[in-house]
Amino acid sequence: MVLIKGLQKTSVVDYPGKVSCVIFTAGCNFRCPFCHNAGLIEKKGYDKINTIEENEFFDLLDRRKKWIDGVVITGGEPTIHKDLPQLAGKIKNKGFLLKIDTNGTDPDMLKHLVNEGLVDFIAMDVKADTDNYSRASGVKADMDSIKESIMIIRDSGIDHEFRTTMVPGIHAEENIRKMGEMLKGSKRIALQQFDNRSTYDKSYAGVKPFTKEEMITFHDMLKDYADNVEIRAD
Repeated sequence: MVLIKGLQKTSVVDYPGKVSCVIFTAGCNFRCPFCHNAGLIEKKGYDKINTIEENEFFDLLDRRKKWIDGVVITGGEPTIHKDLPQLAGKIKNKGFLLKIDTNGTDPDMLKHLVNEGLVDFIAMDVKADTDNYSRASGVKADMDSIKESIMIIRDSGIDHEFRTTMVPGIHAEENIRKMGEMLKGSKRIALQQFDNRSTYDKSYAGVKPFTKEEMITFHDMLKDYADNVEIRAD
């Protein structure tokens, strides 16, 4: 069973161009120091949060089907749950579009979701360039899996985006193009402004986000690597 620990009934920003319902799954295999969903990462955190049962979630969808285009499954990291395809199938069978947010550590799961037609949009968080990836993810990253997931998503034919939270001390002008090379040929790259108000590593609360001008510089450096590059900030 996919452990659901959060539910946002309506969102107009999580699924581009669609009105969606968002569910948050428990647990993550990364420990990104700048993560803003810290309570969902470890069992000691999400055990304190009430679990939302599947029937409760699907009852909500049935009640709101006239107003919702799709569902977003985020986390935590959804792909660590082996029953994710079953949940995805139930959502698709009800006629909803489905978007998955992932860190790309399980390319086999992504390939299965794509091949079985269980997902309509994939957003993958690409943490950094290769040299800084493990620092950004907080654990030793398997770059072969990360790169395979990027390839699967980019070549899938379905809508997608690659997102990076831009964090001073991890990202800099000298490595931004290396990250761009990993993502070359993708539909969309989204650069997200770092939010220091709630982080997994509390020391990051003292890190000042990049300025608007710095974010624009990163944006311009990536323009040749994707069909569309955008900046997102609160």
